[in-house]
Amino acid sequence: MIDLTADEARRVILRAQGLLGADARKGGTQQMLRRLGAVQLDTISVLARSHELVAYARLGAVGRSAVEQAYWHNPARSFEYWCHAACILPIEHWPLYAFRRRAYRDRRQRWHQVPDGVDKLLDQVRDSGPLTTSDVGGAKNGGPWWDWSDSKIGLEWLLDIGELVCTRRVGWRRVYDLAERAVPADVRNDDLSDDECITRLAAIAGRSLGVATRADLADFMRVTGHRAQILDEALLSGASGLVPVTVSGWPRGGRTGAWADPAAVASEPRGRHRTTLVSPFDSLIWHRGRTQRVFDFVYKLELYVPKHKRVHGYFTMPVLSGGRLIGRVDPAREGSTLVARRVTLEPGLSPAKWAGAVREALWSAASWVGCDDVRVEIADPPELLPLLNA
Repeated sequence: MIDLTADEARRVILRAQGLLGADARKGGTQQMLRRLGAVQLDTISVLARSHELVAYARLGAVGRSAVEQAYWHNPARSFEYWCHAACILPIEHWPLYAFRRRAYRDRRQRWHQVPDGVDKLLDQVRDSGPLTTSDVGGAKNGGPWWDWSDSKIGLEWLLDIGELVCTRRVGWRRVYDLAERAVPADVRNDDLSDDECITRLAAIAGRSLGVATRADLADFMRVTGHRAQILDEALLSGASGLVPVTVSGWPRGGRTGAWADPAAVASEPRGRHRTTLVSPFDSLIWHRGRTQRVFDFVYKLELYVPKHKRVHGYFTMPVLSGGRLIGRVDPAREGSTLVARRVTLEPGLSPAKWAGAVREALWSAASWVGCDDVRVEIADPPELLPLLNA
């Protein structure tokens, strides 16, 4: 059993996530993806799309087109599938999601009942090459966003069960191709059982998170029921390769409070901390309970909250500095100006001490997205405002 202080665990986590130390920049976006194991996708774009923000937070001002090219490379080095959510995943991880593809096939539906005619759609992709929903009549029936056309439902179903794969997007539309054409044969033909899939994914989640509770690992993989039991067996038997640890102040459950990648706890994390804005969909803060446990930071994404009930803003991004989440920013753009509608410093932190870090995070992000000015409209505490706008 390895005993860690809460501060030691936090530093291990930051290094594992590529937010502490110079080594995190090596290998660029592709290596970052493999370090994290999964990068979440989301339709919302304020400063940039979330998968771009994740790369920026770790690599700095890498060009956005270079990030896109690294993700959606030809031939495919990554693919899109369901991990914690819709995520970009390393192409070599294709076999690890066989358990989920089988589950979808057995259930015969996900959000929509699968229509007749999916075989014809599959033949169309086979004959016409990679295509988007616009090539088969469009994605919508004309109602709300979930009112999908039969073609969209069919393509998504074929993606769910692994007949099709998305290895790139064009104009934010998925490009569907045959898995047999886009996924390398040696990867595609690696047939794993459910136990093997979840055991290997547990190791990947453990490396990405550095130190994690069982609940953190299950949330990374989004497993429940008997698949969560497989995770438990992989942890307790040692098959996952993760080692039991206790972290002071973390709750204990069962024999151990948490699990760690042995390489992550083999040496003391050293190096410079990143100062950056963090996407709401960044794996550093996926699990809100974990975010509070690790950083003593209570975070809620308020874009789903009615405007009049929001406290911090629509797309509030935490500010990471010195290995801490020191506050949050609600960003927007007006022409070439990055506008911080509201900046909130964490209670008890000195504006005089931390204003410089917040200002650095704002101006760095502004420069990356092509803005040449920053304006802060509201700050909490109020004495922070002149320091940020100086």
